[in-house]
Amino acid sequence: MARQKPKKLKKKVVTSYLTSTISITLVLFLLGILTLVLINAGRLSNYVKEKIGFTLVLHDNIKEVEIIRLQKILNTTEFVKSTRYVDKETAARELQEELGEDFTGFLGFNPLFSSIDIKLYARYTHPDSLVILEKNLMEYPQVKEVYYQRNLVAVINENVRKISLFLLVFSGMLALIFIALINNTIRISIYSQRFVINTMQLVGATRLFIRRPFVNRSLFYGALGAIIAFVLIGSMVFSYKQELKGIISPDDVRMMGAVFIVILGMGLIISWVSTFLAVNKFLKMKFDELFY
Repeated sequence: MARQKPKKLKKKVVTSYLTSTISITLVLFLLGILTLVLINAGRLSNYVKEKIGFTLVLHDNIKEVEIIRLQKILNTTEFVKSTRYVDKETAARELQEELGEDFTGFLGFNPLFSSIDIKLYARYTHPDSLVILEKNLMEYPQVKEVYYQRNLVAVINENVRKISLFLLVFSGMLALIFIALINNTIRISIYSQRFVINTMQLVGATRLFIRRPFVNRSLFYGALGAIIAFVLIGSMVFSYKQELKGIISPDDVRMMGAVFIVILGMGLIISWVSTFLAVNKFLKMKFDELFY
């Protein structure tokens, strides 16, 4: 019987840390998914904003050389993401496809003007920025009129702001829940060894000496849980890369790197803090209090 007790105790300790590692892995997996959502929510927001742009209506008698020069100038500016030149014939053909009838045959001429469609970078799509850009674009002599959908811009920016605020609050709440789950998991695993901590105190071990193995072991399992969680997330993203095409890509090293850093950082920090506090709690307890 005396030989079986250490084996049973060792088995309980291993089971406790195994359960702790699995729990931490699952929580960090959910935290990684949340990080992916937040990163790509910003990308989706930028994607929507970058659909906003100007249409520069050009004067009728402009030479093609001047149009090409204007387009090159626009492409070198910091606020322009892309440009597309649409001549009168192309504009008429596109409008004809939308209307479903040949309006030029009815009118006897093409009333449309050549134009340049401009797509902007997301950071320049705020209504105040668009007003300034509109004035600057009107200064080009080739430009007759600058057109963009002001009401649509206001609606997009307002909806993006509301959704971003909701995601921020919701993510904050989930992050607190995840931290609490990891903290409780580690506290339970330390609780199962409270008598070991007390025994080490009775033989004269210092608090630093007692804490060190618990903290090191906790950091190891926190890092292990983070690595396993990241592998699971990477496998999931890779498995559904076709369905997630254009939103999340497993080949995006910066994005996946950011997810790994967040998972690993949270796993290590929460594990260290939770273990430190839990061990300190039992270090301060008297022997009689350990039974409650």
